[in-house]
Amino acid sequence: MNVARVILALVFCTFFTASYFTNKYVLSILMFTFPTIFQGWQTSTGALLLLVTWKLGLVEINGLSRSAAFSQLPGSFLFIGNIYAGSKALSLLPIPFFFVLQNVSEVFAFLIVTVTHREKPPWMKLLSVCMLLGSAASVMVYNPRFGPSGYTWASIHLFCVGAYKVFQKNTKTSLLSDLEEQFINYVTSSLLLASLAYSTGDLSGALDFPLLTSYSFHTGCLGSAIFSFCLMLATVKLKGSLSPEHCGVWFFLAKILASGLSLLLSTFNTVLSPVTQCCIILNYAGEALFAYSDRFK
Repeated sequence: MNVARVILALVFCTFFTASYFTNKYVLSILMFTFPTIFQGWQTSTGALLLLVTWKLGLVEINGLSRSAAFSQLPGSFLFIGNIYAGSKALSLLPIPFFFVLQNVSEVFAFLIVTVTHREKPPWMKLLSVCMLLGSAASVMVYNPRFGPSGYTWASIHLFCVGAYKVFQKNTKTSLLSDLEEQFINYVTSSLLLASLAYSTGDLSGALDFPLLTSYSFHTGCLGSAIFSFCLMLATVKLKGSLSPEHCGVWFFLAKILASGLSLLLSTFNTVLSPVTQCCIILNYAGEALFAYSDRFK
């Protein structure tokens, strides 16, 4: 791997960690519990920034045909479920727990592909699946104070993440690039979340939020939108520059970095028991084995 790719990967890890930290800060520390408003702000800002960067010639977006846009709509609805449920889960769970449960989305996608394609998985892949499921279940059993709401939203989140991966794999078309798919996701999410914010009363509730005019709230929301957009661009660039195997390695390292730093920061006040620490380590070991099990067929 050359120096430019290493720098790109490090930039990706930086934005990955910063994005989750700012989201966690707004959702948990500031307790802004209005995901329709929060995610609507992020997706509308993302759509606007994507348009600006396109007009400046920094990214390439071709003309979107109506048929191509409609073909992406199922994925856009899964994307909305992903970010909405993910916000609810992240607001209730520590960052390491969130990643442990999110990793189960790989199992969900793997099981769907295995059943539909009638493939016989290697035994190491099955072992990694057991490690991921067992560690995630153990985290929930040994930390019941975060359930049922936190674990329920995390389950919806991992379902949407896994289903979106299957959707991308089975319906990926040359008509849309990754950035064009993301632009459709942004626009669809902005429109739907705006209507939901009004119909559910989140808009009036957000206007009464005690910290609405505070500097920390404005800084956190602005940072979350910018870091999320930069993370999206870095992710697209990383996938275009590295093989899926190398991308998986950097995603894995980014999660470890974010989890480890979240335990060191007093802001999040995360304390883990020895049993929970072992479960998290087992989960990451299962993720690593899952990523590399194909080479042992």
